[in-house]
Amino acid sequence: MENMPGWVQEYLPFFKSVMIAVIIFIVGWIISKWAGMLVLKLCRNRKVDEAVGRFLSTIAAYSVMIAAVISSLGAVGVETTSLVAVFASAGLAIGLALQGNLSNFASGVMILIFRPIELGNKIKVSGTVGDVMDIGLFTTVLQTFENEKVIVPNSTITGGMIVNYSHPGILRGGVDVSIAYGSDVAMAMDTMLKAAKRAKYVIADPGAHVAFVKMGASSLDFTVYAWCNSANYRDMFHTVRTAIHADLVAADIKIPFNQLVIHKAD
Repeated sequence: MENMPGWVQEYLPFFKSVMIAVIIFIVGWIISKWAGMLVLKLCRNRKVDEAVGRFLSTIAAYSVMIAAVISSLGAVGVETTSLVAVFASAGLAIGLALQGNLSNFASGVMILIFRPIELGNKIKVSGTVGDVMDIGLFTTVLQTFENEKVIVPNSTITGGMIVNYSHPGILRGGVDVSIAYGSDVAMAMDTMLKAAKRAKYVIADPGAHVAFVKMGASSLDFTVYAWCNSANYRDMFHTVRTAIHADLVAADIKIPFNQLVIHKAD
């Protein structure tokens, strides 16, 4: 030490502090990764919802990193109390500039806590229907029937109406059917009911039923209601329509075209 040049001796304590700060930061970064993985593993072991587990994992990792950064700055002589005040002021300014993103963040926290939707649910938000693929802190990702990836801001979900098709487990769908005037209504209803009951994806309980809904201008109008598991909701309509059409044709029950009758005055 005594043989070192004066400038080296003068700056040696600072270099030591910098090295310690770097070591603290690296160790903190490694521990933050471990903390995130550990929290996620614990959540999965306790059967916590995957989206909630990811959220808690992210919070744990960021918390460790913030502590590591503050400790590193303290090691090189930075007054961390003043630094925290500066960060708070900067955070307020950034928060005012990013009110929309903060709203999405708060909405993401609400979704993860109150869980109106979960991963894998089939939902309808702002007119878009899709499966929930991911719930992030700021956005939720949906995959539509057309295999489109739709990214929805979380504030849109909490600020509007959500239709969760998966929550009840089973869903009822209605298929509109029209038959020609002069047809045997009782026989037509029985034919449509039997067709709906044998259609693929239709479940026996609560079962299908037929309602005579209107005597239209050109047809007698019915709605055939059937229940299915939420995962088969879209496919169920196809199978019910196919079965009803086939059975009506086999029973020689006519499905009419729209007609317009014009009377010519003398």
